[in-house]
Amino acid sequence: LCCCEYVDRNGERNHLVTCLCDCQELDDGCDRWLTCKSLPPGALERITDAVADRVRVPWFAGAVKINISLLPPLLLLPILLHVAALHFLLALLIFTSLPVLVLWYYYLTHRRKERTLFFLSLGLFSLGYMYYVFLQEVVPRGSVEYSQVVILTCGLVLMLAALSQAKKDPGYLPIPIGKNEVSCHLMDLPSKKVKGSSNGLHGVAILGAASGRAVNGEAKGCSRLPAEEPEGMRKDWCARCQLVRPARAGHCRLCGRCVRRLDHHCVWINSCVGEQNHQAFILALSLFMLTSVYGITLTLGTICRGRTPFMALFYCPGAYSDYSSALSFTCVWYCAIVTAGMGYVLLIQLLNISYNVTEREARLALRDNTGRRLLGGLVIDTGHYNRGFLCNWSHFLSLGSPALQRSAEDIV
Repeated sequence: LCCCEYVDRNGERNHLVTCLCDCQELDDGCDRWLTCKSLPPGALERITDAVADRVRVPWFAGAVKINISLLPPLLLLPILLHVAALHFLLALLIFTSLPVLVLWYYYLTHRRKERTLFFLSLGLFSLGYMYYVFLQEVVPRGSVEYSQVVILTCGLVLMLAALSQAKKDPGYLPIPIGKNEVSCHLMDLPSKKVKGSSNGLHGVAILGAASGRAVNGEAKGCSRLPAEEPEGMRKDWCARCQLVRPARAGHCRLCGRCVRRLDHHCVWINSCVGEQNHQAFILALSLFMLTSVYGITLTLGTICRGRTPFMALFYCPGAYSDYSSALSFTCVWYCAIVTAGMGYVLLIQLLNISYNVTEREARLALRDNTGRRLLGGLVIDTGHYNRGFLCNWSHFLSLGSPALQRSAEDIV
């Protein structure tokens, strides 16, 4: 293939020049639209798939397909922010409607069980664009020192490094390959639910794919906390992955895989948060909060001098005196809205860690009415793994350790 050729979804060789030719799905949709006829069921999805297959850019070994969900943030975010900088009423309208649109798109993709790069693209492009505005509009005013720019840049780099770690394997369970291995699982498990045995605080029931042995272990303090399995907790048989899920593992509908100690599927990183990347996820959130608050403080200190950052956020008389100040103030408000949302997510995560409960376990406890609401409903205490504040955090900080990994492999 040359740089402008590609193999389409039908296996045929095409060229970028002919991207608008022979598109039967789009032609039928336009004909129905011109004749005021409704689209048949599934027509919109077929049109979307056809367009997504043809949106490509030239590359060395053939044209590369572009995910359409990456494009809206790159195009709309700068336009909306520049429009919001024209007048504070436009800013109020945009910052009221923008979260509603994002939430609507989230529920739409969540209901269809679709993975999307929209939120990851929105997050990364927002960081880059806010940093660009800070360097172009705020730093030249002379109120920000060189050392402060270095600190902000280092925080941004460290946050991106933590985000890259959070994007790695969250702790996927290996999928058995071969019919013999699957039948071996089925012979060992006559029912879909297999009850595990426990022995006090640190007992553990270890199930193998080919044997049903149970081994009970004892330890002191919190050293064996990752291997614990309280009485009444059950290991599940996952029919889709064809394996026995250990305690606290779960199946992600979006990723199609079972994950050790599944917390939730995060749309902002387009991946699950599990045993292997939960620490990096918390670190990325914390670094984002610190970097964002620091950048907001520096910007407000430059635009609204003589006022505290909190007061300047709500009352800054000279913010719309010139377009540069208005754009900076608009970006500050955008950062403040995003920071408030991420701050709430971080707060819930820290509370869940303090009570040793995952977000998935909290949802199941609410559904089955087995959890206990604490702190005004911010956290759901299931009571299964809560061993005190210090032991809970010790357990969290030991996630992904070799000892914990061996324990999880033994259970599987």
